[in-house]
Amino acid sequence: MSEEKKGIKIPTSWRIKRYYFYAFVTVVALVLPWIQVNDNHFFLLSFDKLKLHLAFVQFDMQELYLMPFLLMLMFLGIFGMTVMGGRVFCGWVCPQTIFRVIYRDLIETKLLGLRSRIKNKQKEPDMSKAENKVKKTLAILIWTALSFVAGADFLWFFVPPEDFFVYLADFNNHWVVFGTVIGIAVFLIYDIVFLKEDFCIYVCPYSRIQSVLYDDHTVMALYDMHRGGNIYDGHKKKFTKQKDIQVDEPHAECTACESCVTVCPTHIDIRQGLQLECINCLECVDACTTVMGKLGKPSLVTWSSDYEIVDQKGKTQYFRTKVLGYIGLLVGLMLMLGYMSTTKENMLLNINKETRLYSTKLMPDGNVKVDNAYKFLLQNTQNEKMEFFFEVIPPKGMEGKIIIAKPSKKFTAVPGMKKKKIVVLRTTEVLVDDPRKDTIIPITIRAYAVGHEEEIVVFRNTTFIFPRADILKKAK
Repeated sequence: MSEEKKGIKIPTSWRIKRYYFYAFVTVVALVLPWIQVNDNHFFLLSFDKLKLHLAFVQFDMQELYLMPFLLMLMFLGIFGMTVMGGRVFCGWVCPQTIFRVIYRDLIETKLLGLRSRIKNKQKEPDMSKAENKVKKTLAILIWTALSFVAGADFLWFFVPPEDFFVYLADFNNHWVVFGTVIGIAVFLIYDIVFLKEDFCIYVCPYSRIQSVLYDDHTVMALYDMHRGGNIYDGHKKKFTKQKDIQVDEPHAECTACESCVTVCPTHIDIRQGLQLECINCLECVDACTTVMGKLGKPSLVTWSSDYEIVDQKGKTQYFRTKVLGYIGLLVGLMLMLGYMSTTKENMLLNINKETRLYSTKLMPDGNVKVDNAYKFLLQNTQNEKMEFFFEVIPPKGMEGKIIIAKPSKKFTAVPGMKKKKIVVLRTTEVLVDDPRKDTIIPITIRAYAVGHEEEIVVFRNTTFIFPRADILKKAK
């Protein structure tokens, strides 16, 4: 709840807003793998069944040309967020940050009382006390259980829950699934309990590329030294008390309370200026807003840009050329992805002609039959067993003159399995009377699921080779 102190309204803290957003992201991540539409998931990359589910549409592995678009969307989205809002991804979306908040703020502080206050992230618990050792052990045990849930949840985007729990009952044949979950859980325990924010500072490569993406209008947590005073001389801290600051800079408003320092999860002093370790969690903004609000003054640390706070040249331009460029690229990629996903075929079919061009044989009625043989490789991409058959579409004027001699009846294909069929096309008509060369006749094969002729159907172009006139005469 917001309150007013001396006419300055203290808004709901960014920390509380982040907690709400974390809860939303966590619920979505846990629930989304369970949601199915027509037996399809929102996102599932199944190496087990060689399937990709995207937006509740199922794609075969041969259609993985969509994956580069997804990766480009992800990276361009993160880069665009950085150009506009700094490391806002780190502070608001990154699983590392969310897990650390759950472990440090919820488990250690609120649940077990191992830490005295959420607002003091610099002071580590006194582990010489037996009581704190017990609480630390409990915290690790609770987080271990949550780590296994997080590991399983991650795997559900590759092994769907309906298969995952079946595999759990069959360890001998699915030990990779167990090993992956255990590996993820062990990493999360080490990362969240022991490595902590050092992961953000020393391991994560994102912090190293962010400075390349920043510009004067990039929004981030900034200290207003024009109002607060210059606390640092380069890397050296000049002042630790307000009276010392005001001796050098009488107008300085910083109280030297260092609330913005003690609350920082990456242990930096925002008053020193932009630093790679800052994850834009805005905890320092909340701390300074509360302190200065009680004095009837606006916060010295704000979420703004160098252009507005440091250089004081004017208002931040959010939708500038660079940002609009990222938005344009993202929209373009989404349109391309949407278009390509609509061209998805509901079955897969490859046609290869056999090396022998054709065969001829004299029929009892005196006509010569001409056969062309093909290898059809068909895959049923649906979730149920279906029956399939083919139809020949010849050029205009040859309708009904080329027939399917083999197979003579429909056949069954189970989901996900490739079905190889030898197909023989035949004619007993004289399609072309060319004395000099064989004739290549373009035809189209229409393959369809019986009973679903309009929805599950594909067309493939191939050729029918008709022999020259002297070969037909020899056959007679």
